[in-house]
Amino acid sequence: MKLLKVALLLALGTTGTQAFADDSHSTAATGQSPVETYTYDTKLDIKRVIEVSEIANECAPVPARMIYEDSQGQRRTLEYQVMGSGCSNG
Repeated sequence: MKLLKVALLLALGTTGTQAFADDSHSTAATGQSPVETYTYDTKLDIKRVIEVSEIANECAPVPARMIYEDSQGQRRTLEYQVMGSGCSNG
């Protein structure tokens, strides 16, 4: 049982690493701006929201992304944390 948990953890970790590697490569290849991570100190300049990612069906904080256009007309990508949509109220 313990071996199964370790194997599952390694498999999920490898998948996550590949996803991040693919994302950073595609961003560099297409010339898009890098993903900014939101903090409470982040100054937002949002003129128009282009796309917002779907919220994962988990009962925990999950990452979400928003692609927006700022007042200069540049596209930006912002990553932030939201509460997942998988929590039930009773």
